[in-house]
Amino acid sequence: MNYLVTITKQNQISIPVELVRLYGLADTRKALVYPDQERKRIIIQPVEDFMSLKGVLKGKKINFRKARQEFEEYLAARHLK
Repeated sequence: MNYLVTITKQNQISIPVELVRLYGLADTRKALVYPDQERKRIIIQPVEDFMSLKGVLKGKKINFRKARQEFEEYLAARHLK
């Protein structure tokens, strides 16, 4: 099924609830968004939030804000190749 969505002046769209449920996006707070230039489309791929791992490692203190930013940059760079 296809859905018609509106792109706001702030470049935002709402994902139809059927797709949110189908792909389990309700609990996902982060997603990769990247172009598929060959097919002229935009891909939205849910990813686990790095901050959800907070507390699973023992030992040396980690700056989670910095680690999260670096992780997001890594994911974005990986999909721009």
